[in-house]
Amino acid sequence: MNASWGPHDIGGQMAGPIDLSEHDIAHWEWQIDAMVRLALEKGLISDFAELRDGIEQLSADDYDRLSYYERWAKSLAYTLLSKGAITEQELNGKIEAIRARQEAEGLR
Repeated sequence: MNASWGPHDIGGQMAGPIDLSEHDIAHWEWQIDAMVRLALEKGLISDFAELRDGIEQLSADDYDRLSYYERWAKSLAYTLLSKGAITEQELNGKIEAIRARQEAEGLR
């Protein structure tokens, strides 16, 4: 693989079968979609293509391990951090609040 390419660009190499089965979209996946659309509406990102940069910055391990919406979430966080729209401290605080709420609700 060319050193300038990311894990998303396999350049014609075999990647295995693509799962085309339908699945119900989880509530958190809808939330990620809504956050991306809200960031667009608020002018925090200019278009969906802008988030590709964040996805292309993922390590090969993260790219392989993360689901579609997890990649979008990580990319949105990367983009908003790099633009100064949020701080790492704010992001970490929100993540901890969500984890605490999930634990309290028995979801973790």
